[in-house]
Amino acid sequence: MLTVGGLARQLIGPARPPAAPRRDGVGTAGASARVAHLPGVLTGGVGPQRRDGALLHQVGGTTCGPTVLTVLAASTEPGWLDTGADGFADRFGAAQRRVHRQANRLWPRFLGTTPFGLLRWLRRYAPAAGRYRVAWVDDTSAADLTGACDAVTAAVRAGRPVPLMVGTWLPRHWVLAVDEAKRGWRVYEPSSGEVRVLDPDLLHGRRAGPVLGWPRLHAALLPVAPG
Repeated sequence: MLTVGGLARQLIGPARPPAAPRRDGVGTAGASARVAHLPGVLTGGVGPQRRDGALLHQVGGTTCGPTVLTVLAASTEPGWLDTGADGFADRFGAAQRRVHRQANRLWPRFLGTTPFGLLRWLRRYAPAAGRYRVAWVDDTSAADLTGACDAVTAAVRAGRPVPLMVGTWLPRHWVLAVDEAKRGWRVYEPSSGEVRVLDPDLLHGRRAGPVLGWPRLHAALLPVAPG
């Protein structure tokens, strides 16, 4: 069955190919937007992500997108989560709720956050993360899914994390591809507060549920080369 993302992909037509990354990552990311291993927010390892004893997980049932944005923004803006008298857990939760309000100006928050909500928020509130574009994915097409996975691999290899929208035939959840693993990507999954290793082949077989929470890829926010 075609997903919502797949339908959008077919209606919009072929996406432009991603820029080929140079060795310094500028072709895909732009040197100023390079974010290697999200220092200071995630631990750099696989498993539960904690800071000052606080598990870095989403605080609401529909704040997966804002949590991904919070982690991404905090990785590109030093000290973004380090101000305020409250403990880190309180600041992390408050940031998610603030981002949710900012990203969902018109879209109801109980429905989560759309790709365009994430895109607008990044442009306005986290310019240091660099520019992104929405790339819809038709996972019923092996070629289209392979192209999307290759684009994600190129981005994280160049140091640009990639927000991924996953679900069933309906979009249900946001996760963040952080960087390359030995086989696939390391992905931050906000409902668990964990970084997990995802083999992209699992997306082809619609078997990514145990890793991402949901089996199918709807869209990716891919970096745009500067200029």
